[in-house]
Amino acid sequence: MPLGRLAQVLRGIHAEEDPRLVVGPETFDDAGIVRLDPNGDPDAPALVQTVDFFPPVVDDPYFYGAIAAANSLSDVYAMGGRPLSALTLAGFPKDFRQDWIEAIFRGGFEKVREAGAVVAGGHTVEGEILFGFAVTGLVRPSALTPNSGARAGDLLFLTKRLGMGTLTTAQKRGLIDWQGLLPAARQMATLNRDGAEAMVAAGCRAATDVTGFGLMGHARNLARASGVTLELEADRLPLFERALEFAAQGVASGGSKRNREALASEVRVGAGVPEALATLVFDAETSGGLLLALAPAAAERFQSECDRRGQFWARVGRVAPARERWVEVG
Repeated sequence: MPLGRLAQVLRGIHAEEDPRLVVGPETFDDAGIVRLDPNGDPDAPALVQTVDFFPPVVDDPYFYGAIAAANSLSDVYAMGGRPLSALTLAGFPKDFRQDWIEAIFRGGFEKVREAGAVVAGGHTVEGEILFGFAVTGLVRPSALTPNSGARAGDLLFLTKRLGMGTLTTAQKRGLIDWQGLLPAARQMATLNRDGAEAMVAAGCRAATDVTGFGLMGHARNLARASGVTLELEADRLPLFERALEFAAQGVASGGSKRNREALASEVRVGAGVPEALATLVFDAETSGGLLLALAPAAAERFQSECDRRGQFWARVGRVAPARERWVEVG
């Protein structure tokens, strides 16, 4: 559902007040956080709960399953947590090929195991092609990285390159073949585990993952929840190879236009930012990286932790006191 419509739906619905609920839906965070015992140790592990599923984003069934799993698991990592278990959510047409279904499940299950979690069950229906997982994880409240924790002066980092929506759309239009898309598919299937471990080790204040609402949508959610403005530096944004080229040709997912329209009054793209890059910052990402805020004193530790793990990182801006718009790109 588009961000603007979702906000309208939830505006009049108040989250349940319960001492067990640490993070609920009101801040559009990546996952819910629930204490098992609100009267016990305040730093005892709490549950991280999330769910995500979507139609195919690539033509290869195995990679589709793996990408869907990595995307579902990502919300746990964005909260600073560790995945524990997963429930499969799947829908397939009645006449869908059996070997494709098997490959989708195999890709998803192998990715869940790679994350150190277990598949505990699931639910399937006949109908539209959909695949994903409901994931439960664990996090200590002291390690929690909600999207409400950014503070003015923090530095902003990304842990994956941008452009997945544009590249997958290019493949659907026949502008790039599977071999050309394969590097992007591998990035989408990469867990955000190493980036999450690095940010927790460095004492991260706030994080989110960049998925369907695009960089601008998820940045807006983080900024609004934290009561700050995010300043993104256009020339620092990491782009996947050929993404800018395709964007300049007008290639973008349907989410790009929807995100741009929904956020028109809340974010600002500077006049000097090329239109192709503006398209990319609004475009929907699939299984994107983490966008995180770190105190300057913690930035070097984060970079070192990433380098030790072979984890990509890019510093993309800083956090400023709240202004008229939640996010500014210049």
